Amino acid sequence: MSAFDTIILLTGEVEQPVLTSVLLGHNPRLTIRPVETLTDIAALEPELLRRARLIAFAASVIVPSKVLDQLGYGAYNFHPGSPHFPGWAPARLAVYRQAKEFGATAHVMTERVDAGPIVGTELFPVLADITVGGLEELAYARLARLFWRLAEFLATQVEPLSELPIAWSGQKSSRRLYAAMGGQNKIAAG
Repeated sequence: MSAFDTIILLTGEVEQPVLTSVLLGHNPRLTIRPVETLTDIAALEPELLRRARLIAFAASVIVPSKVLDQLGYGAYNFHPGSPHFPGWAPARLAVYRQAKEFGATAHVMTERVDAGPIVGTELFPVLADITVGGLEELAYARLARLFWRLAEFLATQVEPLSELPIAWSGQKSSRRLYAAMGGQNKIAAG
């Protein structure tokens, strides 16, 4: 296996500089390779993948298993929802289901979306009158906190993160499920 020297950072352009700075603060010898799209990921060379760890932060891109299988140092996803709300737009489903607890989850990326072993969580109680937007903001803040907590290990260690004895549960949300629930008509978007 090639020596770990690269983090492929899959996130939006707003988060790229901040997360890059945090990672380089822990390991200035790292190369951070920002990617935002499936096209960006498909352009990554196999040799780079063998030396790299992929970190996805609040990203909607599904990384193909052929890429995940080539990564020398694993892939982790920072999901803006608790383990009880895997899938797309978890805050919407949490508000719809009147969840009492919500948060953020870090997990190993696998072929199946939001199904890999969980390596970190940040949970908080949900206020009864919270909107989807309010819940998304709180979850994003916890997601950032979770990233900061795990960043040093991700930037400096070749070993995988320790898996927690927490399992994904609940129905995985999707665009189709959201439409079946009535979309914006039944879920407060504010």
